[in-house]
Amino acid sequence: MKGYRFSKFTGGGPNQSTFDRLFKIFQDLLVYTSGNIDEALSWLTQLDREYELTTADYGISDFIKDLEAKGFIKDGERNGGGIGKVPTSKMEIALRQKALDDIFDQLKKSKRGEHNTRFSGMGDEATSESKPYQFGDKLDHIDVSESLRNAQINNGIDDFLLTEKDLSVNDTYYKSQTSTVLMIDISHSMILYGEDRITPAKRVAMALSELITTRYPHDTLDIIVFGNDAWQIQIKDLPYLEVGPYHTNTVAGLELAMDILRKRKNNNKQIMMITDGKPTCIKKGRKYFKNSFGIDRQILNRTLALAVKCRKLQIPVTTFMIARDPYLVQFVDQFTKANNGKAFYSSLEGLGEFVFMDYKENKRKRK
Repeated sequence: MKGYRFSKFTGGGPNQSTFDRLFKIFQDLLVYTSGNIDEALSWLTQLDREYELTTADYGISDFIKDLEAKGFIKDGERNGGGIGKVPTSKMEIALRQKALDDIFDQLKKSKRGEHNTRFSGMGDEATSESKPYQFGDKLDHIDVSESLRNAQINNGIDDFLLTEKDLSVNDTYYKSQTSTVLMIDISHSMILYGEDRITPAKRVAMALSELITTRYPHDTLDIIVFGNDAWQIQIKDLPYLEVGPYHTNTVAGLELAMDILRKRKNNNKQIMMITDGKPTCIKKGRKYFKNSFGIDRQILNRTLALAVKCRKLQIPVTTFMIARDPYLVQFVDQFTKANNGKAFYSSLEGLGEFVFMDYKENKRKRK
C-alpha cells in the first residue's frame, strides 16, 4: 500500500542561519527562565551538546557575541541583584513578536488597526449604502444628493422643501474600541506538581499585548498579576514574571481590574483571567484569611459578589482555566453564572488560541 512517510518538522528551512536557529530556541529558554541570560545560555549549551545545534564554524561563544553586537543583550543590573548580561528592550520586543507569530499566525494578513463588526451604525468606515437620518447621526455623514432626491420625491419640485424625514446619511460600519484587563495567576500552584503553567501564560500575555499595541492601537490593555495581593505590571515586565509562594486572591485581582476599567472611557470593557485554581485567600483589614482545602464559603461569597458587580457594570469576565480538579470546576461554574460571562477549560498548548478567539469575538460587540 502506497503512502507518505512523515518526519519531525524542525523548522527554519535550508537557508536559515545558525544564529537564527539558535535565536529562536534561546528566546523560548529566556521566557522559561524569566529573563535569566546565564541560565538560558546554560540550557542552550546542554541542548547543543545533545542535538548538535552549532557547527564547526559557529559555536555558542559566537552566538553570544552576535547577541551583543545585534543589541539583544547588554551588561546591566539583574532583577535578583548583581551585574551580568541582561535582555535589552530590543530583545523584549522580539520576544513579544515571536509570541504573536507563534500563537496568532493567522493575523499576519490582517490590516493594521481594523476592528470591523457585523453591525452598521455610527462609525468611521463608509459603506456604499444610505439610510434614513436618525437623531444622533453625525451631520458630516449626510448624503446630500440622496437627501435632495428624497425632498423632491416627497414634496415636489415647485416649492422646494427639505424636512428631517427627507435626510439620508451615508451608512458606516461601527468599529468598536475595547479596554481589556488581563489577570494572570502567579500563585504557587502555577508550577506545582512539576507542571510549568506560568510560561504558557506569559507567552499568551506577550502575544496579546503585541496584538493589541500593533493591530488595534486604539484599544487598551492593562495587565495585573494576583497571588496573596494583586498589582499592575508593565508589558515590558512580562518575560520576567515569576510564580511566588502565594495563595490565590481572586478578589484582589477583580477589585484592581474594576478600578482600572472605571478610568477607561470605552464602552466595551472586559476582563480576561488566566488561572489554574480556585480562590483560596481574601484580605480582612491588614490580615489575610487563607483556606486551601475545598471551597471556603467566605472566600467564595466575596468572589461571587464581585462577579455580580461586574455583570451590573456590563464588564464580562472570561475565565481561562488550565486545570480541571472538581473544586475548580465547581467554582468556575458558579462564577460564570454570577457574571454571565464565559469560561474555557484549555490545555496549556491551546491556551493562546482560546484567548485569541475570545478577544476577537468580544471585539464584535456593539454598545
